[in-house]
Amino acid sequence: MMMNVMADGSAAGGGMPLITMVIYIVFLGALMYFIAIRPQKKEQKRMAALIASVEVGDTIVTTSGFYGVVIDITDEDCIVEFGSNKNCRIPMKKSAIAEVEKAEEA
Repeated sequence: MMMNVMADGSAAGGGMPLITMVIYIVFLGALMYFIAIRPQKKEQKRMAALIASVEVGDTIVTTSGFYGVVIDITDEDCIVEFGSNKNCRIPMKKSAIAEVEKAEEA
């Protein structure tokens, strides 16, 4: 059996031309970027800026849902005082901070 071949090199009887398939793949790649990757990178930048802005005296909420006050900061860690008991001071990673409420200037 012989297959009919058109002038542009594609087989007769259907099939998607190569350029249409390439455009379709590029479109799907761009769609994935704008739906999944771009918003995630934006959120990572926001969280990095939030963690970098933490100062001593700020009230924070951890990813576990605990509220506390920052009493000391190092490069990777911070010491947080939880509750009204002044003896409950726990060192934790900065990456565990979910929200920050700035201390009010008096």
